[in-house]
Amino acid sequence: MKDFLAKSLRRRLILLALIIVSVPILVAGLVMEKSAEQSLLDEKKNKLAAIAYIVDVNLGEGGFDKILSERGALGASRQQKIEVLNQALTGLTDSLALSAPGLGVGFYSRDLDAIITYSPSDKFGYTVGQSIGDTHPGREVMETNELHVEFGSLVRGNILNAMRPLARDGRVIGYIFVNELTGDIHSQVAQMDRGLVIAVAIGLTLSILLILRVTEDMVKDVQTVIRGLRKLRFNLHEPITGVSGELGEVASTINDMASALGNARTLSENIMDSIGDGVISVDTVGNITAFNRAAETLTGYGAVEAIGKHYGDLFAEDASFHSRLLDTLQTGQAHFEGMMEYPVKNKKLWISVTSSVLKDIDGNILGAVTVFKDLTERKQLEDQVSHADRLAILGELMAGVAHEIRNPLTSIKGFLQYFQNAGSAEERAQYLPMLIGEVDRMNRIIETMLYFSRPCQKVVVQTDVALVLQETLFLVQSRAKSHGVRFEVAIEPNVPLVNLDGEQFKQVFLNLLINSLQAIDHEGKITVSAQYLPDTDEVEITFSDTGPGIPPDIREKVFDPFFTTKQAGTGLGLAVTQRIVIAQGGTIDIGDNPGGGALIRIVIPRAGSKEDTIC
Repeated sequence: MKDFLAKSLRRRLILLALIIVSVPILVAGLVMEKSAEQSLLDEKKNKLAAIAYIVDVNLGEGGFDKILSERGALGASRQQKIEVLNQALTGLTDSLALSAPGLGVGFYSRDLDAIITYSPSDKFGYTVGQSIGDTHPGREVMETNELHVEFGSLVRGNILNAMRPLARDGRVIGYIFVNELTGDIHSQVAQMDRGLVIAVAIGLTLSILLILRVTEDMVKDVQTVIRGLRKLRFNLHEPITGVSGELGEVASTINDMASALGNARTLSENIMDSIGDGVISVDTVGNITAFNRAAETLTGYGAVEAIGKHYGDLFAEDASFHSRLLDTLQTGQAHFEGMMEYPVKNKKLWISVTSSVLKDIDGNILGAVTVFKDLTERKQLEDQVSHADRLAILGELMAGVAHEIRNPLTSIKGFLQYFQNAGSAEERAQYLPMLIGEVDRMNRIIETMLYFSRPCQKVVVQTDVALVLQETLFLVQSRAKSHGVRFEVAIEPNVPLVNLDGEQFKQVFLNLLINSLQAIDHEGKITVSAQYLPDTDEVEITFSDTGPGIPPDIREKVFDPFFTTKQAGTGLGLAVTQRIVIAQGGTIDIGDNPGGGALIRIVIPRAGSKEDTIC
């Protein structure tokens, strides 16, 4: 298939040139042939008409009657008259017939209704005395007194027959016929056709030779351009040379475009290699098409090693990794991930990643591209900070636990010392329930502390937040009635399902509702609302009450473990609440209710948390 395109072009050029040259030649040849045939026929007709005229003139003014009169045969019988006229005129028609091979000449008498002569007489003399048929064109000639020249199949076969009326003294006395066999005419036409075909063939041959010579040079230049274009696929800075004329101008324009494209590609490659973030692009089937220097450094794969391979073969998906790039390629959905684990060569990185679809100028999809930044050191630092924070929190917890447990322990110790030295059965019966109550108090403190500090298993499913709120409200309904508190619920109907642990959030809502109930001394209102925030794809839940509110100076402390303003409180309820909300990827804020009291606002993403955060 070497140089297929150029050869194909040459064949097309030759075919086009042959059509352009041969069609006019063939049409001209056909026209010339028809014209020559017509000219030959006209010449034949004129020739036959001229011979008939000569015969007419040689017959003389008197016609047949003069000959019969001179020979004393006017009163003879029909047969005798035919014989007299034949003897008198056969010499004339024979001499004319013998002057041109294939010529037939004769007289026909209208009065005698018979052929008088038909020369050459040695061939056609037997026809003398015969009458023509009623439909014979000779009768029309005698009726119309007009010359007729036409093809016909008569006595001697297929002929071109000229029939000239014989008019004497204003009366048609017969006609002269002069004919020639059509075979002779056709042989002459065929001879003309052969000459014309030879001339056309010579013309076409010369045209083909000329076309081959012209296209050969053109195709050589085209082949040079094609070879140059193939080289440009691998080296845009290698120009096309050795071409002149119009194709030379085309080659020069291609060279300029290739040079500009090469410079642009070099600039793009330099920009790509200068970017500190990894950049990888794939085609529509997922094969890697671009792999910048930062991607080489971060992943451990070289560009030569990666380009051309399927993205999934290098970065295999598993239970902990789902490729955002391949998902974008399949669904067309762009991704913007804050932090995720990414499998590279012989290790895993923590990265931030974005992925989007690649399109051409017409909007057709070319593939997809991902840009990622290494956040491994940041993740390690955050883990260290988180560990330090947890240690600090643990210190606070221990201090709080020591403080909270010391009081009941002191009471228990005092009672035990008292019972050790004295105490009656009645006193034991009176004080033992108090001892048990102090032990239960310590147990509740320890249970709450454990719930706050230990990791818990989240059961994340698509959850109807409105339903969880309704179930939680039912749990505190009787308590609210006893306090004279009414609920006002405003949940928008378009709140979607949210990925979260419903049981944990029931605990969150229960903690907040109990706090609001405890804050209202008597008769008040608690408003619960939920709405969808489409701009951020989040759900907002608010709790507001008509209690005294939370002073600004302690709002930052209410989420600290063991911080409480209530005499019987442990100070862990809001700390646990905040921990659950953050674990779900949400936020919780405290503010003022415009009508007086506190307002607590929770915002959680509809898709849930991206990380397995400890709750």
